[in-house]
Amino acid sequence: MFNLVSALLNNLGHIIIIAFFFTRMKNSRNILIKEEYNVKDIILLSLFFGGLAIIGTYSGIDYKGSIANTRNIGVITGGLLVSPYVGILSGIISGLHRYFLLSGQFTAVPCTISTILGGFFVAYLSKYTNEKNKYLFGFLAGFLIENLSMILIILMGEDRNLAIEIVYNIYIPMILANALGVPIVILIIESIIEEKEIIAGKQAKLSLKIAEKTLPYFSNGGSLDEVCKIIMESLEAKAVVLTNEKFIIGKYSYSDEYRLNHIEIKSEATKEVIKTGKIFITNNKLDKTTFECVDGNIKSYIIVPLYKEKHVSGTLKIYFDKLSEITESKKILIIGLAQLISTQLELTKIENFKAMAREANIKMLQTQINPHFLFNALNTITSFIRINPEKAREIIINLATILRFNLENFNKLVTVERELEQIKAYVNIEQARFNNKIKVNYKIQDGVGDFQIPSLIIQPLVENSIKHGILPKREGGVVDIIINKRNETHLLIEIKDNGVGISQDVINSLENEEEKSIGLRNVHRRLKLLYGRGLNIRRLEEGTSIIFEI
Repeated sequence: MFNLVSALLNNLGHIIIIAFFFTRMKNSRNILIKEEYNVKDIILLSLFFGGLAIIGTYSGIDYKGSIANTRNIGVITGGLLVSPYVGILSGIISGLHRYFLLSGQFTAVPCTISTILGGFFVAYLSKYTNEKNKYLFGFLAGFLIENLSMILIILMGEDRNLAIEIVYNIYIPMILANALGVPIVILIIESIIEEKEIIAGKQAKLSLKIAEKTLPYFSNGGSLDEVCKIIMESLEAKAVVLTNEKFIIGKYSYSDEYRLNHIEIKSEATKEVIKTGKIFITNNKLDKTTFECVDGNIKSYIIVPLYKEKHVSGTLKIYFDKLSEITESKKILIIGLAQLISTQLELTKIENFKAMAREANIKMLQTQINPHFLFNALNTITSFIRINPEKAREIIINLATILRFNLENFNKLVTVERELEQIKAYVNIEQARFNNKIKVNYKIQDGVGDFQIPSLIIQPLVENSIKHGILPKREGGVVDIIINKRNETHLLIEIKDNGVGISQDVINSLENEEEKSIGLRNVHRRLKLLYGRGLNIRRLEEGTSIIFEI
C-alpha cells in the first residue's frame, strides 16, 4: 500500500506540473481570465481538463486488472473552478477513454460510470461553491467520487473476492491522491484566475488615467486627434481612429508608416460594426486587399461601436503591429474606453446645447429691453419735434448712437468706455424730457475704461433709477454711476440714487424672479446666467443702491 501511495503522489506531481505550465501559456491564460466562456472556450477547456484526467489514467499503476490513478482530479477541478459544462464534458471524455483503453479489465465499466457520473455530480456541486468553500468541496468531491468508484467495482466485479482485494489495497492511496490532489490543482489554476482581479485593477487605473487626460479635450471642445493620441500611447498601439457614421472625426498614428490618407469610411468591417453594433476583432494580419484603413505592418485590430441614445453613432478603432494583441483583458478595457468616449461626446453635445440655450436666452432678454427703451425715446422725440426741432434732432442723434451701439455690439462684450458712451446718450435723452430734474454723476476710476463688460448691462439700471427713484420726487434727484476695480480681474459697479427708494417687496420679488420691471429683472437674470450672481439691491435712508460685480 505504501508503494501505491508513493507512486500515486508522484503521478500527482506530474499533473501539478502540467497544470502549472498550462496556466503559464499566454493563450490559456487569456481563456481562463475571461468573464464569460463561449462554446469554443468550453470545448477547449474541456479538452484540457479531460486530457489532464486521461494523463491521470495513463500514469496510473496497474494493480491486478485495475488502475490506481488520479483521473478524477482533472474532472473535478474543471467542473468546480471553471464551468459545470467543463466538468460534464471532461468527465465524458476521460470516462469513455478509460473504457476503450482497457475494456478487457473488469474494472473498466465501474470506473467509466463513476468518472462520467462524477462530472455531472461536480456540475451540480459547482452551484454551491464560493471563495471560502471551494477547497473543501474539491476535497469532498474527490472523496465521494472515489468511494462511488470503489462501490461500483465491488458491486459490478465478476470476481467478488478479487474486487474486494483490489478495493482494500487501492482505496486509501486513491482517496489520498485524488481528494488531496484536487485542492492543490485548484490552487494552481486559481492563481491564474486571480490575475483577473489584478488585471482588472490595472485596467481601472489605466482607464482613469486615460479619462483624466482626455477629459479636457471633450469639455473644452478640443481636438479628437489628441484624444486618439492619448489612447494610442496608453495602449501602446500603432494607430487609433474615431469615426462617426460616415467619416473619420479623429485619428492619430505612431508614425507615417501607419498613416491614414482618407476621411470617408472605407473599411467594410467598420461599416458592419456601425450597422450591427457588434464588436469586430482580428488577431491575424489581413490580406492587403481587404485592409484599407491604415498603412503599415498591422497584424491585429479591434473596432468597437460608439453609441448615442442607444444607437450606434460611430466607432473606436485601435490597431496593433503584433499578432494576438487583442487579449480578453485588453478587449474589456477598449470596450470601456468606447463607453467613456460615447458618454463624453454626448455630454459635450449637451453642454453645447446648454450654451446655445443660454445665449438664446440672453438674446431674448436683450431684445426685451430694446423696445422698452425705444418706446420711451420715441415719446421724447415726439414731444420736441414741433416745439424745438433742434432739440429733437439732438435727441435723434443720441437715439441713433444707442441703436447703432446695440446693432453692432448685440450680445458682445464691450469696453466700459463704449458702454458709457451709450449711457450718456440715453441720459441726454432723459434730461431733454425732464429738464433739470435729473442729474447724473460719473464716478469712474482711472484705468477701467478698457475693461470688458456685457453690453446694455448698466443702462437699464440707470433707467430704473431715473424712472422709479428720481422722477417720483417733485424736486428730482441725482444718480451716481460708480465703477471701481476690485482687483485686476474684477469690477465693482454701483448705480446709486437719492430718489424715493425701492420697496422691499420689489427686492423680494426680484429674488423670486417675479419682478415685473423688465429692465431690472432682465439685468438680474443676465448677470446670473453669465456670472452666477445677480444684483445686490439695498434700500438707503434716501434712495437706492444697486451693486453688482463683473
